[in-house]
Amino acid sequence: MKKCFNISIFIAFYGFFMLFINTKVSAKPVSTTITQPISVRFRVTSDNQPVAFASIYFPKLGLSGTTDSLGKAVIEGITEGKHLVEISFIGFEKQSQILNISKENNAFEIEVKSNQSLLDEVVVTGSMKEMRKSESVVPVEMFSPKYFERNPTPSLFEAMSSVNGVRPQLQCSICNTGDIHINGMEGPYTMVLIDNMPIVSGLSTVYGLSGIPNSIVQRIEIVKGPAAALYGSEAMGGIINVITKNPKSAPKLSIDLNATSYQEISTDVATGFSIGKKAHTVLGINYFHFDKRFDINNDNFTDVTLAKRLAVFNKWSFDRPDNRVADIAFRYVNENRFGGQLQWTPEFRGGDSIYGESIYTNRYEFLGNYQLPIKKEKILFNVSANRHIQDSYYGTTKYFADQNIVFGQLVWDKKINKTHDVLIGMGHRYTYYDDNTSVTANKDNTENKPQEKTLSGGFVQDEISPNDRWKIIVGARYDYSNVHGNILSPRLGAKYKINNTDNIRLNIGNGFRVVNVFSEDHAALTGGRSVVFVNELKPEKSWNGNINYTRFQPLSNGFMNIDASIFYTFYNNKIIADYLTDPEKVIYDNLKGYADNYGISLNTDWTLGSRFKSTIGGTFLQSYIHENGTKREQIQTPNFTANYSLSYSFPNQNLSFDFNGYVNSPMLLPTFENDYRPIRSPFFNISNIQMTKAWANGLEIYGGIKNVFNFVPTEDVIMRPFDPFDKGIDVNNPNGYTFDPSYNYAPIQKARLFVGVRMKIK
Repeated sequence: MKKCFNISIFIAFYGFFMLFINTKVSAKPVSTTITQPISVRFRVTSDNQPVAFASIYFPKLGLSGTTDSLGKAVIEGITEGKHLVEISFIGFEKQSQILNISKENNAFEIEVKSNQSLLDEVVVTGSMKEMRKSESVVPVEMFSPKYFERNPTPSLFEAMSSVNGVRPQLQCSICNTGDIHINGMEGPYTMVLIDNMPIVSGLSTVYGLSGIPNSIVQRIEIVKGPAAALYGSEAMGGIINVITKNPKSAPKLSIDLNATSYQEISTDVATGFSIGKKAHTVLGINYFHFDKRFDINNDNFTDVTLAKRLAVFNKWSFDRPDNRVADIAFRYVNENRFGGQLQWTPEFRGGDSIYGESIYTNRYEFLGNYQLPIKKEKILFNVSANRHIQDSYYGTTKYFADQNIVFGQLVWDKKINKTHDVLIGMGHRYTYYDDNTSVTANKDNTENKPQEKTLSGGFVQDEISPNDRWKIIVGARYDYSNVHGNILSPRLGAKYKINNTDNIRLNIGNGFRVVNVFSEDHAALTGGRSVVFVNELKPEKSWNGNINYTRFQPLSNGFMNIDASIFYTFYNNKIIADYLTDPEKVIYDNLKGYADNYGISLNTDWTLGSRFKSTIGGTFLQSYIHENGTKREQIQTPNFTANYSLSYSFPNQNLSFDFNGYVNSPMLLPTFENDYRPIRSPFFNISNIQMTKAWANGLEIYGGIKNVFNFVPTEDVIMRPFDPFDKGIDVNNPNGYTFDPSYNYAPIQKARLFVGVRMKIK
C-alpha cells in the first residue's frame, strides 16, 4: 500500500512538472530561426608567451574551457552575438572583455598581464609596517580565512593545527585549556596580537585565540622566531598576529553557521556599513554552544569540555586628510566552560563529592591607532587596554583572578634616504594582577597584595638597503621593569635576494619573559597536585636564530612555493614545571643549567591549473633540558609534526573537495613511577574531509567528516578517575597512584559529521 502511494505521488508530481514545463514553453512565441552553435578558438598569451591552463569562462552562457600547454583552447556551443568572456589564472590579472562572435569571427588572441603581487601579499608583523612579503627581512607566513575554511573550527585556537610548525597543545584532559607551541616552544613564548597590538597576554594566554569571530578576520600572520626587539616580553618564540577586516571594504553581510554530530553549534555573523561619508564600521558576533556530555572511554568524565561562548567585536575606521590612520576597536568575550564527572551540576561547584572544573570568564578589550597630524612624517600612536576576570573552581581549588593591562606607544616611521629606513618607538605597559593564591599574598600569607608591574622602554630599528639584493635590519629594545630592572634585547637580520625566485634570510635575536604561572599554566591548578615554588622565579632569557630559504617555482601548469628553515633557541633561567619528581606536586623553579630547542622545517605550496591546490609541510625538532650533567627531553613535544591540505575543484559546477589533517610523532608524557601507561604517545594522524558547493550569489553549503579515520587515545588519560579527591588513595593502591589528568596528547573525539552554510553579500 505504502509503495503504491509513493508511486502515485511520483506520477502526480511528474505530471504536474511536465504540465508546468509545457505551459511555459507554449507561452513563448515560436521562432522560425535556428542559430547554429559555433566553435570558438582562443590563444592566451602574456608578453608574447603562451599562458598554459588559463581559465576561459562565459558567465552568461555557463560555458568554460582551459588552455593547453600552447595557450590554446576551443570552446563549443557558443551562439552568434556579443558575449562577455573572463580570462583568469593565478599570477595574472583577471581579463574581462566583450567579444562579437560570428561564423567569420571565431578566433581570438587575448593578452593578459602578469601580476606577481597577487602571489606576494602585504604583511606588517615582521617590521611593524606594511611591506611586501617578499621584501620582509623577517620570514612571515600569511593565511587567509579561505585557508581555514577548508576545515571549519569554532575557534582560531583549533584552526592553528593546520599550520606547519604551529601546534595547539591541550594542557588538561578535563578543562581542555591549552596553548600554542611554535617550533616546539611552549605557549607562553608565543605572543598573540590583534591588529599588531599585544592585546592577549598573561591571564588570557590560554584563551588568546578563542572568541575572535572568524568573520572579522582579514588574514593571520605568523612569525616563527625572535621578535622581542620590537614587541618585548612574551615574543621570544614567535608571534601570531590576527589582522581584522578594514571596515571600508568589509562585506555588507557575512554569515557562517555550522554544526557537528556531536551537537557542537557555531554561529558567526558580521556586517559592515558606513555612517555618513567618513565613518565606517564592522561588527562581528560569534556564539559557540556545546552542551552534550560524551564519555567514549568510560571513565565517568567528560571527554570534551562543555562550553558556551559569546564574543562581540566592533571596529571603527574614520577618513582623515592625506589618508592618515584613525581606528578603534572593542571586543567582549564571555565564556562558561565545564569539564568533569558526568553527574556534576553547578550545585557541586567547589565541593568534594562530585569533581568538576568550572571556569567563568569575562574579558573586555579596547585598542586604537591614530596617526598624528604632522606633515611629511608618519607617527602613530597605538593604545590598548583590557580587563580579564576569571572565576573558576578546579575541584575544590578556587582560583579567582582579575587582570588589567594598559599599553601605549608612539612609533615613528622615518625614511632617511634610499638606503636607510628607520623605525623608532617608545612605550609603557602597566599590569595589575590579583588572585586568591599565594602569588599575590605577602610573605606571611596574612595580607593580599595585588601585583602592579610597569614596563617602560623604547626600540630603534634601521632597515638598510645597500643595493637591490641585500636588505639588513639592525635593532635593539631597552626596557625598564619595576620588578626586574634593566632589560636589553638586540636584533640582527639580513635578506639576500639570490635571483627573482630565490631568497635567503638570517635572523638572530635576544628575548626575555616574565612569568605568571597560574595564569599561563592551568595545569598547575587542575587535579589533586599542590603547587610548589622552590625559589623566587627569575625572568627567562633566550637567544634565538634561524635561517630561512624561499623559492617561487613557476610550473608549466601552475606554480610551487618552497619555504625551508633551520632554527635554534638557547634558554637561560628557563622556568620548568616538574610533573615527574613527585606525583602529588607541580614543582616550579628556574633551571640550574640551560635548555635548547632546534630543528628544521619544510613547507611546500602547490597550485596546478585552476583545479588542484596542496599545502604539505613537516617539522623535525629536538627539545632538551640540560641540568646537573644530565640531558632530558621536554615533555609533550613530538620530534616530528606534519600538516597537509589537498584541494580539488570543479569550476563549472562550483564544487570543491578538501582533504586535510596533521600528523604527530610519539611524544614524552608525564607519567608516575611504575605507571602502567606508555611513557610515550603513539604516532597518530587526524584527518578531515569536506565538500563545498558554491553559488554566484555568495551562498556556500559545505559538509564533511572530522577525524575521518576515527583516532582516539585508548590509554587512561586520567589517573584514578574513580577517586578524584584522593579519598581512597591508601586503599588497594600499592604504587601510590593519585588522581591526575595531565596525561594527554590528542582530543578524545570520534569521527563526526559536520554541515554548514556560508553567505557573503558584498
